[in-house]
Amino acid sequence: MGEYRRIWEQSIERPQEFWGDAARAIDWFTEPKVVLDDSDAPHYRWFVGGELNTCFNALDRHVNAGRGDQVALIYDSPVTGVKQSFTFDELLGEVSRFAGVLRSLDVQKGDRVVIYMPMTPQAVIAMLACARIGAVHSVVFGGFASKELALRIDDAKPKVVVSASCGIEVARIIEYKPLLDAAIAQCVYPPEHCVIYQRPQAKATMVEERDVDWVTLMEWAQPVECVAVMATDPLYILYTSGTTGRPKGVIRDNGGHAVALTWSMANIYNTHQGEVFWAASDVGWVVGHSYIVYAPLLAGCTTLLYEGKPVGTPDAGAFWRVIEEHRVKTLFTAPTSFRAIKREDPDGILLHDYDLSHFQYLFLAGERTDPETYNWAVEMLGVPVTDHWWQTETGWAIAANLMGLEPMVAKPGSATNPVPGFDVRVFDDQHDLGRGHEGNIVIKLPLPPGCMVGVWGDDKKFFDAYLSQVPGYYLTGDGGHIDEDGYLFVMGRIDDVINVAGHRLSTGEIEEILASHLDVAECAVIGVNDQLKGQVPRGLVVLKHGVERDHAVIEAELVQLVREHLGAVASLKQVDVIAALPKTRSGKVLRKVMRAMADGVDMPIPSTIDNPAIIDALRPVLEPKA
Repeated sequence: MGEYRRIWEQSIERPQEFWGDAARAIDWFTEPKVVLDDSDAPHYRWFVGGELNTCFNALDRHVNAGRGDQVALIYDSPVTGVKQSFTFDELLGEVSRFAGVLRSLDVQKGDRVVIYMPMTPQAVIAMLACARIGAVHSVVFGGFASKELALRIDDAKPKVVVSASCGIEVARIIEYKPLLDAAIAQCVYPPEHCVIYQRPQAKATMVEERDVDWVTLMEWAQPVECVAVMATDPLYILYTSGTTGRPKGVIRDNGGHAVALTWSMANIYNTHQGEVFWAASDVGWVVGHSYIVYAPLLAGCTTLLYEGKPVGTPDAGAFWRVIEEHRVKTLFTAPTSFRAIKREDPDGILLHDYDLSHFQYLFLAGERTDPETYNWAVEMLGVPVTDHWWQTETGWAIAANLMGLEPMVAKPGSATNPVPGFDVRVFDDQHDLGRGHEGNIVIKLPLPPGCMVGVWGDDKKFFDAYLSQVPGYYLTGDGGHIDEDGYLFVMGRIDDVINVAGHRLSTGEIEEILASHLDVAECAVIGVNDQLKGQVPRGLVVLKHGVERDHAVIEAELVQLVREHLGAVASLKQVDVIAALPKTRSGKVLRKVMRAMADGVDMPIPSTIDNPAIIDALRPVLEPKA
C-alpha cells in the first residue's frame, strides 16, 4: 500500500488519531479535551476544549523560536511601483499595534470587524490583528458595490470597518470611501467607527467622529498581546457570492483552521519554513484568507502579496518576473490567469527572459483547469502542475496531487485524489454510483478540520443548503466522476449539467473539446432552452492573441470538432467567437448569467463581476432575437 493510501485510510477510519497527531504541529495554550465531538451530528466540532490563538501561531511563535529576522511578508505592487518586505519581527510589531488600535475603539473578543481593503499589507495586518484579540473579521472584496457591502455589514453587525481610500485596477483608481459611505447610509446596523488608510493615489473625505485615520492611530497605539480563544470560536466570516437576498456567511473556526492549513502546507504544497509561497489571489477571496495570509505564516514560510495582474502589469511576463525576483518555490493561482498569459504569449516567448530554476510547483484552482491549459503550463514551465479542487466552504483542498506526501502521475482534467480527511463519493439523488459514473459529488461526514462549521446567524440555512439532500453527506454542488484508478474529475457545477433529449451532458466535457482547438484561448459552454430537446449546448470562445482567421470558419470547425468527439447527440450547432468571457474578480466564468441571457430571463448581474461592460457586449450575441 502506498503512503498516500495508508494515510488517507487512517484519516477516514481513525480521524481522532490522525488529526490529534496533526494538532501537535501548532501551539496550544490549553490542549483539546476531545479531538472530534460527534454528539450533535451532523454538526461536528473539532478540538473541543482546546485554547489557542491563530495570530500567535502565525507570528509570535516564530519570533519566540529565534526566526524574527526571516522575511514573513513580501509586498509587490506593479500598479504603484512599490515593493516592501516585513520580517516576522516587523510584522508582529505592526499587527500588535493595530490590535491596540482596535482595542482603543472598544473592539473585544467576539466582536466583528469588516475589512474592505485593497491588496496592501494593511489588509493582512488588520486580519491578523483581529485574530490576535479574538475579534471575528469579515473581509469584503475591495471595490464591491455599496449594496452588497451594506448587506454584509448588516449581517455581520461589525463594531468597526477597516478600509482604505482606494484600490488600483491596472491603471484605474477605484475610490473605496464613496462606496463605503453609500453602504453605511443603507445600513440598519452601521459601525461605530471606520479606520481609513489613506493611499497617495486618492484622498478620502472623512466623516467627523465616525472616521479615524490609520496612520494617526498607529502612532499612538500600544501593542497588545494575544488572547486565548476556544478552538471552536469563530476566526472569520466569509460571505459567498450572491445576487439577491441575505448573503451566506461561511464561519471558519480557529482550531480546525490552524491545524488543517498547517498540515496542508507540508503535505499538499511541499513548502516549508523559510521558503517562498505565492498565492496570486486576493485577500477578499477564500484563497487569499487561507494561502496569502494564514497557511504560509502558520508554517513559517514567506508569503507574497501581489497587487497586480497576470497580464497588463506590464505584460504577460509579470508572473515570471515575480517568481524570479522573489525566488518563489510554489505558485497557487487560478486557471484563468494562465489562460490570460497563454492568450497573450501562446509560445511562451517572455519566459526566456527570466530564471525560474528555483521554481518547483504550480497549483491551479478556482475553476476547472481544461487539459489544453494544463498541458500548456506543463510544457512551458517544466514543473509539476496540480489542478486541485476546493471551495469557499471547505477552506482548503478537497482533492489534490499531494506533492509533499506521495506525488502521483497526473491526469489532465483531474484533481487527482481526495485529500486525507475527505471521503469523496459520487451519488445520484440518494445512491452511491461508485466508480466510472457521472453524478453529484458529495463528501461523507464528518468534514475534516478547517471546513465551514456553519452559516453566520442561520443554522437552518447551513443544514438546508449543504446537509439535507443526502443524509450523512455534505453536498458540494459540483458534478463529476471517479475513474477506475480513483482519480476524481470535477466537471463543473451541478446546474452546468444539461439534459439534451434525455441525455445528460457535462458542459465541462464539451469545453474540453473546444479548448483543444489551436485557435482557442478560453471558452464556455452553456445549456439553453430548446422546445424540442429541452436543452441544447451553446459555445462561446475567445481566440488567442494574433489569430486573424475568419471567425465563421473557426466557428464551423468547432461545431464539427464536437460532433466528431461526442457525436450528433451533443446537438452543438452554434459557437460564437467573442472578445471576452464575463467573470468574477476571482476568475470564475459567469455561466449562470450567460444562460439567463440566452433564455431571455432577467437576472441581476452579480456585484462580483470583474468588468460589467463585457455583459453589455454579449447581449446582442446571446439574447433571443425577437
